[in-house]
Amino acid sequence: MRIALIGAGRLATNLGLTLLGAGHEIVCVYSHTMKSAKTLSERIGGQPVDKAEDLPMEADAYIISIKDSVLAEVIPAVTKGRETQVFMHTAGSMPMEMFKGMARHYGVFYPMQSFSKERPVDFAEIPTFIEASDERAMEVIRHLAESVTERVYELSSDDRQYLHLAAVFACNFANHCYAMAAEILEEHGMSFDVMLPLIDETARKVHQLHPLQSQTGPAVRYDENVIRHQAQLLRNHPFMKDLYERMSLHIHRKAEKQ
Repeated sequence: MRIALIGAGRLATNLGLTLLGAGHEIVCVYSHTMKSAKTLSERIGGQPVDKAEDLPMEADAYIISIKDSVLAEVIPAVTKGRETQVFMHTAGSMPMEMFKGMARHYGVFYPMQSFSKERPVDFAEIPTFIEASDERAMEVIRHLAESVTERVYELSSDDRQYLHLAAVFACNFANHCYAMAAEILEEHGMSFDVMLPLIDETARKVHQLHPLQSQTGPAVRYDENVIRHQAQLLRNHPFMKDLYERMSLHIHRKAEKQ
């Protein structure tokens, strides 16, 4: 397929490289800065552009992979004059209906993964959630998704917002916990890499056990002496102390229900 890629960030970079490897042609890379557009187009091909009016008038698919906060601004600009083409965005929490009234054929292509430009990912392992306004859009979106992964699922915008919420807990919040652990260790002359075997084993366990079953630590049994002492160790970090106490209580309540 001939693809116009709108965006040059982390997801757009990984997706562009993957689609190119799957045999698709990237005909254009759009970014709000020409530097970013050129940097990515040098890797995946296509004409770099920094103005919506310079996008090709016809392509098999227009994939919009940009920050959620600018989708509402960019969609009207890129669909103008191209209303009969197939458009899709890659956002987990934004509804498909953002295209309504601006394009006839549209949908969502949401690969649920954390991306970085420096670390390539294997799309074959990534569950990808799709949605479409009509048969034509679904045919294009499904073809693209199935060309890079076998893990393709149809999911409505309503359900996808909860999927994205769950991903925030499982990925973003978990990573922030790593950052807090690193801060505690570094304040006391220790390196975060001592945590890696523990983190890896915790992640491996949830491949076999439900997260509630794999939970360990003082909060499960609500060992008040340990919890009180550890909370006191965080007295110079009141926000972290509050999170620690709230998290411990929530873990215990979940364990009681089990």
